[in-house]
Amino acid sequence: MGLNLKEAFALAEILAPASQETLASLASCASLKRVKRGEHIFHERDAVKTLYIVVDGMAAIYKLGDGGERKVIFVYGAGKALNEAVLNGLPASESCEALRGATLLCFPVERMLAAMSSDFALSMAVMDSMSIKIRRLYRQIKNTVGSLRCDKKIAAKLWKLSRDYGVPSPEGTEIAFDLSVTYLADMLGAQRESVSRQLRLLAEEGLVLFRAGRFIIPDREALQSYFKSP
Repeated sequence: MGLNLKEAFALAEILAPASQETLASLASCASLKRVKRGEHIFHERDAVKTLYIVVDGMAAIYKLGDGGERKVIFVYGAGKALNEAVLNGLPASESCEALRGATLLCFPVERMLAAMSSDFALSMAVMDSMSIKIRRLYRQIKNTVGSLRCDKKIAAKLWKLSRDYGVPSPEGTEIAFDLSVTYLADMLGAQRESVSRQLRLLAEEGLVLFRAGRFIIPDREALQSYFKSP
């Protein structure tokens, strides 16, 4: 998608409440960056001096474990800020890669901080964005340490992805990006073999389909009932 800055600004959620004066100031330092699928936007421990907002495509935030295993924490689509945490001046605490081709709206960190200092509504929008991420992390911790079975974790994750990134298809709701079993396992912090085995069971129940690298949910309500059942 060939976006210009005006279109990109309109898509960036944290900029929605900013004043026209603030937007004009940020426009003078903003830039657009196109990244290819699989390309890294930043790595953990990088000294990142840019705030990135996805305005087209998708990106994933992940951490590497002690053994080098990947745990995908968040997947973000258009409108979402990727790395508000760098506003505190510390190195990046996570890595970020394009899950598919993406366009990023970029701001120098110091200019974003200056804009926030004079625009309370913008500051609140950034805080709200970070608050939502913190709440999601709390839920992830609960699911990680809780007793939820692997099959229900898979069902819950696919249901949420179909809610956030689903598009209608003849067979139900298709998650609108390529998602391998390995990457789904990374999202869940589980072994690929376990996830593959449980996916086969969910498929046998008619709850999940897998077509050419895409997951399809035939009935989202049935899938929700499955992972919410005792």
